[in-house]
Amino acid sequence: MNKTINANSASIGKERVTLKEKIGYGFGDMASSMFWKLFGSYLMIFYTDVFGLPAAVVGTMFLITRVWDSAFDPIVGIVADRTHTRWGKFRPYLLYLALPFALIGILTFTTPSLSDTGKLIYAYVTYSLMMMVYSAINVPYASLLGVMSSDTKTRNILSTYRMTFAYIGSFIALLLFMPMANYFSGGSTAPADEQQGWVMAVIVIAVMCTVLFYFCFAFTRERVKPIKEKQSPLREDIRNLLGNKPWWILLGAGVAALVFNSIRDGATVYYFKYFVVEADYATVSFFGVSFVLSGLYLAVGQAANIVGVILAAPISNRIGKKRTYMGAMSIATVLSVIFYWFGRGDLVLIFVFQIFISICAGSIFPLLWSMYADCADYSELKTGNRATGLIFSSSSMSQKFGWAIGSALTGWLLAYFGFKANVVQSEETIHGIKMFLSFLPAVGTALSVIFISMYPLSEKKMKVITAELEAKRK
Repeated sequence: MNKTINANSASIGKERVTLKEKIGYGFGDMASSMFWKLFGSYLMIFYTDVFGLPAAVVGTMFLITRVWDSAFDPIVGIVADRTHTRWGKFRPYLLYLALPFALIGILTFTTPSLSDTGKLIYAYVTYSLMMMVYSAINVPYASLLGVMSSDTKTRNILSTYRMTFAYIGSFIALLLFMPMANYFSGGSTAPADEQQGWVMAVIVIAVMCTVLFYFCFAFTRERVKPIKEKQSPLREDIRNLLGNKPWWILLGAGVAALVFNSIRDGATVYYFKYFVVEADYATVSFFGVSFVLSGLYLAVGQAANIVGVILAAPISNRIGKKRTYMGAMSIATVLSVIFYWFGRGDLVLIFVFQIFISICAGSIFPLLWSMYADCADYSELKTGNRATGLIFSSSSMSQKFGWAIGSALTGWLLAYFGFKANVVQSEETIHGIKMFLSFLPAVGTALSVIFISMYPLSEKKMKVITAELEAKRK
């Protein structure tokens, strides 16, 4: 048995994923993240200020469509697992859905001349279609990680490339979108000109995303083959997933981590508007683009996330994914708690702690995706069936639920602390706003540490699992 494992381990070590392929894989999440950042940062204000829908109506639409979108992810994963083409299971979705992804994204930010009811129906239809096509291309893309390599260290590196390019895509969307919208509108605030500026800026982003998806398809390869070619019944796939203990652990850790992220991100503008009072400070301009303190704070966080992503692979390859994850989230917990005691004038400390907390937060997501790929291997060895798409899609669903929970908690707790828009806040409300960037996200990180402490798939165990799977495939 040991000779078999050693021999197969040697063959695994010869498996080579080139730099071109790693960059190509990163291009996929770069494309996804550019549009995701538009949805997260600009779609709400587009619907209210440009499209002309009431804010409450938009909030209800987001809730309804997000629940449906979360349920749609596993459907995509199930279909992708049963896809068989000369390009593999997951890569064809990048090829065939890149253009629909771009076109529906453009339609989502288009402003037709309709009645109020017609606009609402149009928004529901286009946003729902956008979320569906986003899932249809993003779930297979995420699942691709599990079949590009069977080596756990290579998966760590691929996850690092993925998340690094994702944050680069976010930077591009944040930095270029509004300047492009202003350019294409000619600087006019007239409704027709503003609408034209927005849709033209989206067209530029959409073209970039399409090209990036095509490069991702062209540069990547699927190598890991299932140990049995015949696909098992759906009922068996679901039963295997529910019996996958490591997956349940990652599910809890992922939801807790996303609650941590969504609470901090959702409360940042409130923190700087009502506690720091950023209006008392001058704006900062770079290359003609003006930023307020909250914008700089978020931008610094994005840059620090990239640092965390880059550090994740070398550290986890040395001490293991589990220890790296627990260490990063433990540090983030302590720093978040300390954050509560900063005063409104402690800007240096606020920004320094944002950097270190964001480095910790950035480092865990490539680890999570890499561990999901390990869960697919574990499940295949245990059950004889490989359901990579289902595992990754259900994991994507859990992260969306985590984000939804965090967003809902932010709204509910703001009301609980007595928040009222555009007025001077009471001491109780200020206390609550400070909690959003300190104790409340610290609960999420602490829960995430507790979950991941129970994760059983160590690097040593994964070597054995990988070798045994390779032996069965041969």
